[in-house]
Amino acid sequence: MDRKSVVATSVAFPMTKVITTLTTLIIFLSTNTTGPNPASARQANVPLDQALVLAGGESTNPRNYDPATTLSSGDKRLFSGLVSFDPSLNLTPDLAERWEVSPDGTVYTFHLRQNAKFHDGRPVTAQDIVYSWERAASPALASDTVLTYLGDILGVRAVTEGAADHISGLAIIDDHTLQVTIDAPKPYFLLKLTFPTAFVVDKANVESGEEWYRDPNGTGPYKLIEWKRFERQVYEANQDFYLGAPDIPYIVVQLYSGAGERLYESGEIDMTGIYSIDRFTDPTEPLHSELLTGVNLCTHYMVFDTTRPPFDDAKVRKAFSLAFDRQKYVDVVLRGHALPASGLYPPGLPGFNLALQGLPYDPAQARQLLAESKYGGPAGLPPIVFSDIGIGIYVNGDVAALAEMWEQDLGVTITVENLEPNYYYDQIYAGNHGQLIRGGWCADYPDPENFADVLFHTGSAQNNGGYSNPQLDALLEAARVEKDVTKRIAMYQQAEQLIVDDAAALFTSHSLSYQLVKPYVKGYVFTPIDIPIERYMRLEGK
Repeated sequence: MDRKSVVATSVAFPMTKVITTLTTLIIFLSTNTTGPNPASARQANVPLDQALVLAGGESTNPRNYDPATTLSSGDKRLFSGLVSFDPSLNLTPDLAERWEVSPDGTVYTFHLRQNAKFHDGRPVTAQDIVYSWERAASPALASDTVLTYLGDILGVRAVTEGAADHISGLAIIDDHTLQVTIDAPKPYFLLKLTFPTAFVVDKANVESGEEWYRDPNGTGPYKLIEWKRFERQVYEANQDFYLGAPDIPYIVVQLYSGAGERLYESGEIDMTGIYSIDRFTDPTEPLHSELLTGVNLCTHYMVFDTTRPPFDDAKVRKAFSLAFDRQKYVDVVLRGHALPASGLYPPGLPGFNLALQGLPYDPAQARQLLAESKYGGPAGLPPIVFSDIGIGIYVNGDVAALAEMWEQDLGVTITVENLEPNYYYDQIYAGNHGQLIRGGWCADYPDPENFADVLFHTGSAQNNGGYSNPQLDALLEAARVEKDVTKRIAMYQQAEQLIVDDAAALFTSHSLSYQLVKPYVKGYVFTPIDIPIERYMRLEGK
């Protein structure tokens, strides 16, 4: 593709977070060929016929391993919370055996399992939950997720602001009973507790040193028994797991051991995401029968920084959106292996609206709107920088495609700066980025609030473009407490239409999932939301 419209620069920062959209993760794990030890799994001191062997990478950013600060779905092999999802996405009791909700919907009383233990055998208590949540809210930790997932609890914001030392909405009734008071009745509150921010950690463990996460004392279905840097991680089934020991005795993750597809073909790993999608979707391919496909709850988009020129003008945002040929982008750049995204909600999410009126591809209208903007056309625009995840001067194909469309249809040139992948989001959350940012969001729980409210409400930590619309805010705040399901969904659909009409972001695609799985791996199913799936799996005849 012609990239004459793109100027690339490389910017390496000491602090940022890794972006973990599914597509990026699959490509990274499948194509990385660096690393000192391709035979790392065979050197693990565990029987490989009893191990699920995977390929993976290793972040150099410690915040990615801490449940309170990670921006991904976390390590659900090691850690757990009060509630979880099963493979059918039913909300299920986890550390909490049961709970009651007060008649007004604001007080939750959780009863912890008597047999819940940390990996070292110490019982999990209500005090551990309080410690974990107050640690997550502490200003010193500077979690970017705590207000999003725990902010409904009374007193959490006061702790994050340094105005209080303890969360007022938490009350320990006894060692196994915790009372949680939230600010208003919200039907999605329990769903938020499935996110890692709400996971329990052991105080002695996390305060033992800066690299405590390399020897974690978790509560999950697996224990980490070995971590050889840049070579492998080895997990062992937790025989004392309160929901029953997993069937698979070991999990071995080969770090930087080669391309996932090659390792899978040679029998060195048991599962892998793929990047040669055309090859494996061909029915004549020998491994086609081992390919599983599915739809995830993910939306990819480009963020406009609405607080800075030129995207402080809605007409400019709409011009850039109208100059984007969504179908061509999916067909050519993504080779048809995605769905075009006209709006925020992915198919399968409650609230997905087939009748949504998206912004079409209309170059003539785009040029007219740009001319009508306060910048008067392309000549009046300030220099525009696109902050992307990457290394060196290479420009990712999707960004190159966008830049070419904008060059051809609007006469606009953008500069791309690559931010170091392991620390990408540290810079994004710190505001150290250009006026355009790569965005992507996969559902943490199946509710439209997790998209509209989390990403576009004024002041939300995940609202990286600084978008603010009082009409949208009022609608979202009303939807939070609406008890009638039909009315609530209609409100979120109205909110999505407002977001699209105002071009709060440029929505590009909804990704699809492709996974190769060995026939002896049983129980694996696609889940559009990440759950601790391995504890539901088994090996037969490996």
